[in-house]
Amino acid sequence: MVKKLYKNTREKMICGVCQGLSEYFNIDVTIIRLAFALFGLCAGTGIILYIIAAIIMPDKYE
Repeated sequence: MVKKLYKNTREKMICGVCQGLSEYFNIDVTIIRLAFALFGLCAGTGIILYIIAAIIMPDKYE
């Protein structure tokens, strides 16, 4: 069975990208959010990656 990556729009803080990534990789959502925050402080790459992921990733609950 193939795992699919989705944004979780029910348990989201902003767009649900971090929640979707944590479900896909089966790790705590706080670790993903901290990683995006750290990458955001490093020349804004986390912000750019988050925006791209929010646009590309489909919603889980449509």
